Order: sequence, then structure tokens, then C-alpha cells
Amino acid sequence: MRIADVLRTKGSAVATIDPGATVTELLRKLAEHNVGAIVVVGGSGVAGIVSERDIVRRLNERGADLLSAPVSEIMTADVFTCSPSDTVDSLTVVMTERRFRHVPVISGDELVGIVSIGDVVKSRISQLETDSDQLQAYITS
Repeated sequence: MRIADVLRTKGSAVATIDPGATVTELLRKLAEHNVGAIVVVGGSGVAGIVSERDIVRRLNERGADLLSAPVSEIMTADVFTCSPSDTVDSLTVVMTERRFRHVPVISGDELVGIVSIGDVVKSRISQLETDSDQLQAYITS
């Protein structure tokens, strides 16, 4: 199964924010979209990514003053991305080894989706169920 298949099932909507937005605005968007991470998009495309975990760690370090800081101060700028043609299996390995929970999907220079570890697990379970059904049908026929 490919990442394009996952996006076809879940959709390609991606919550994004400008690097100059405040952390308060970021929190509002996380709640509004009910997501755990937001892709930071600047003039030249994906500039970074910020997760709930990033915010909690920075709040612990800096306190409430962080809320007025720009997103660019807390985002992860070195973003691992994948393409729609990548396999779910290969992305599962990378996400597990590097402990990523969210990976933006890029086609050419365009942000076309985002995949979470939950999306990957759900697609793997679906594939295993399909394989199991096919084996059972083969055995009983």
C-alpha cells in the first residue's frame, strides 16, 4: 500500500500556519482542527512542523511568555517528508525508528497531505484484515 492510498481514504486536508504567527494562534488552530501537529508554511513551502509535544516542552522551559512568541521559535525546521509514492511499510519503519508521529506528504514542491502514526497503523490493520480474509477464502474454497 502506498501513501497515496492512505490520503485517498483519509483526505488531503492539512492544517497549516505561518512561521510569524504566535504560539497562541497555533494553539487555537490545533484545537479548531482537532489535530496533534500543524505544518508551518512559509514563502518557499514547508518551513517546519510543530506538535503538541513541542509546545508542552517549550512551555516547561520558558513558561507562559512562550504564548506570545512566534511559531518559528518552537517549530522543528528540519522536517522529514514523504511522497505519495512511498510505501506505508517504509514510512512505518522511519516513523518508528525516528519517533515521528506526523509526516507531511510532498509531491513536487506542493504539500499534498499529512500522515500520522495513527493513519499508518490503521492502514496496516486494514491490509492485515484483507490478507486474512483472502487466506480464509482460499482455504475454504
